[in-house]
Amino acid sequence: MKKIFIALFLLSTFSAFAQKGLKLHQKAIVIDTHGDILSDQIKSGIDVGQRQQGGNFDLVRAREGGLDGQVFSVWSDASGDFALANRQIDSLDALIRRHPDMIAKVRTAAELKAAVRKGKLAAMIGVEGGHMIEDRLDNLNALAERGMIYMTLTWNNSTTWSSSAFEETFKRDSLKQLGLTELGKQVIRRMNDLGVIVDLSHVGESTLYDAINASTKPVMASHSSAYAFNTHQRNLKDDQIRAIAKTGGVVFVNFYSGFIDSTYSRKQMQFNSAHKDELAQLTQKYNSRSKASAEINQKYRQELEDMRAPLSLLIDHIDYMVKLAGADHVGLGADYDGAESYPKGLDDVSKYPLITGELLNRGYSKKDVKKILGGNFIRLLKANGR
Repeated sequence: MKKIFIALFLLSTFSAFAQKGLKLHQKAIVIDTHGDILSDQIKSGIDVGQRQQGGNFDLVRAREGGLDGQVFSVWSDASGDFALANRQIDSLDALIRRHPDMIAKVRTAAELKAAVRKGKLAAMIGVEGGHMIEDRLDNLNALAERGMIYMTLTWNNSTTWSSSAFEETFKRDSLKQLGLTELGKQVIRRMNDLGVIVDLSHVGESTLYDAINASTKPVMASHSSAYAFNTHQRNLKDDQIRAIAKTGGVVFVNFYSGFIDSTYSRKQMQFNSAHKDELAQLTQKYNSRSKASAEINQKYRQELEDMRAPLSLLIDHIDYMVKLAGADHVGLGADYDGAESYPKGLDDVSKYPLITGELLNRGYSKKDVKKILGGNFIRLLKANGR
């Protein structure tokens, strides 16, 4: 099934790549460790089992791009809670019930491979932000029971037991404690016992090292890029990347233009400044900022296109981490539907074959490409008892 979809799509869309990378992409298990479509799904009621005109993910485009496994992010802002986490998991379960021929929930490496053999997308759950367990280990247990395979210890907001990268950077003086508290260490131990991978994207440096010291299992960063290219607090410094790799863990590279391209933030501010008066007028006209923003983005779509990071820069991030930590410790965590801009060409999940082609063009071996595309994630699952 996978071969048919990829062959038809690539031969019509990526003819240059098709000759070199088609067979490899067909054989590889391709996994993205972070996608944010669930929060959109519960707000809008869209059915991502059908092709969507907007956004970055649906099951049709996932098949076209040869995507075999997707970790669906369960997310809320600082006001979110355990109940909202369960609503988002409910929405994933409903999607699976509507399209059982296209998608299946999996919890283990064996189940993942079985779903792929049947031509189904292997769906997994990652909870983005420890605040969603509401400081309760029984809530952690409950989310694991529902299929959570990793939990990101913080989002931008710190919890009572762990400090975030955002707050360690910008609110350091107001934090009661840097890193993990005793409850935080209990959370790590419970995650290890449950086979829930400790995810260190979004966490502050103090929390990162505390968590690595507390964990007896390999850890991950589900959607983070390299600080060496862009000194953003969400990116990982060299020592952090090495520390994650030393546990046997994996850093999954984030695709967001604002993380991989150091010039993007400046260009974004220039765009907003140039169109702020028009945006204000449209906001007043429609009594809706989101509708006004959509019209501005459509009207000036070429400007937005020109702002996007080059695909080569994303590959630079991957290549840098591989050279720093080894090909066993790097993967893909796109953050699709969680940001407004991605590298040129990588419009949605149908475009993953471009990455395979670029890695081969850089001289990567077929073995290492398969590790980066998904093999490293499967190894990480097994190492955490899954």
